Amino acid sequence: MSELNGVMMQYFHWYNPADGNLWNQLAESAKDLAKIGITSLWLPPAYKGTDGAEEVGYSVYDLFDLGEFDQKGSVRTKYGTKDEYLRAIKAAQDAGIRIYADVVFNHKLGADAEEEVEATPFHPEDRNAPVGEYQKIKAWTHFTFPGRDKKYSSMEWHWWHFDAIDYNIYNTETHAVYLLKGKEFDQGVDLEKGNFDYLMGCDLDMDNPEVTGELKYWGEWYVDTTNVDGFRFDAVKHVKAKFFQEWLEHVRHYAQRDLFAVGEYWSYEVEALHYFIEATEGKVSLFDAPLHYNFHAASKAGNSYDLRTIFDNTLVQQQPALAVTLVDNHDSQPLQSLESVVEPWFKPLAYALILLRREGYPCIFYPDYYGANYKDKANDGNEYEIWLDQHQFMVDKFLLARQTYSYGNQYDYFDHPNTIGWTRLGNEEHPGGMAVVLSNGGDGTKFMEVGQPNRTYIDITEHIQEPITTNEDGWADFRCNAGSVSVWVPQP
Repeated sequence: MSELNGVMMQYFHWYNPADGNLWNQLAESAKDLAKIGITSLWLPPAYKGTDGAEEVGYSVYDLFDLGEFDQKGSVRTKYGTKDEYLRAIKAAQDAGIRIYADVVFNHKLGADAEEEVEATPFHPEDRNAPVGEYQKIKAWTHFTFPGRDKKYSSMEWHWWHFDAIDYNIYNTETHAVYLLKGKEFDQGVDLEKGNFDYLMGCDLDMDNPEVTGELKYWGEWYVDTTNVDGFRFDAVKHVKAKFFQEWLEHVRHYAQRDLFAVGEYWSYEVEALHYFIEATEGKVSLFDAPLHYNFHAASKAGNSYDLRTIFDNTLVQQQPALAVTLVDNHDSQPLQSLESVVEPWFKPLAYALILLRREGYPCIFYPDYYGANYKDKANDGNEYEIWLDQHQFMVDKFLLARQTYSYGNQYDYFDHPNTIGWTRLGNEEHPGGMAVVLSNGGDGTKFMEVGQPNRTYIDITEHIQEPITTNEDGWADFRCNAGSVSVWVPQP
């Protein structure tokens, strides 16, 4: 876990401009981010993807090309060059911010040559159901990385380094997942589609010692090259869980330091997250996808949502020490694969629920802080223009309250379907306490204890102008406006 009251920011979204400027922007912004209370940044995949300078990062081509070699039509990545990346990391760390690198181990795309191999086609929606005979296919599975020319690693990838692929040059009409000769789908993966080992591209075979050996060697190289402080593992439900623990322990031992790790196990079933945590012996935190889903549902349902249940069946409720809490991310944002938008009116309430409570390691999403505007095609084939509101003013206020008052005992007042609240009593170094009250219905009031008798409190969100004074027992009626949140802190 990060330091007390740490806050992560996901420093990108799907639609950052492909101008190669993100690393430079981070180098310039690092001190300001540290000042507002950001203690760690999750950065996007920094290596070359199949779309070169346009690639968000998840269609991995070459893990060893951090924007250094002329491959896939460009030297730089979408975010900049290797030198700019390293400079940005150093600037952030100099400002006191930890850097977490995005690690995509599940698949590779954009092979340099095709190979002939035998395989069995399976139904894309049921990986236990073959849809044809064992047959000869031709697939893009040979990776030679000619632009890098064996620098850093001499390994070439062939079909036998992969379990499965979904494209057969001999038969482009059939949609199937082809299980390659002598392979089986990994166990210890999510059971969606019968077995969710296969996601996309060339699926890495985690039973092949050349594959796991290369990934561990890459981890050593990456830590040496970049000096990052931890990792965000992509798509962990598609890879046997044990591998992440093995890899992390290997790289930690090599680096001789404690490297943080959080996995993306995108399931709304909290039991699936518990399974992964057990399989990895609690070494890897997870994003709280069920909490995101509750926020999404609450934002859609308005005052018919029972706020007392907002933390039900979430990771932060059941395993708070391993929960990275979030409101939205690059997959849930509009027009993306897991689109499940948290409506703008509810965003401040959701951020209060992750930033101002004791449990969880909160993660702020880049467009929620900076805003965003982009266009893309939806599943219906039409193009849409999207505007994402900036919540910087409110998030800054919450971060200030988190740094200054979010300490000590926490008392919950989750006793009304539309108005909930909690207080933090503070501690010796951070006295004064804090009261938070929010409503998804009409104006709300909550009689709560802050442990400070006859003390005056003001709403730092500036939603309510009149101060509130506690009684001689340290209690008061703390208020918020309809569909809003107020954060009450001692008047200076």
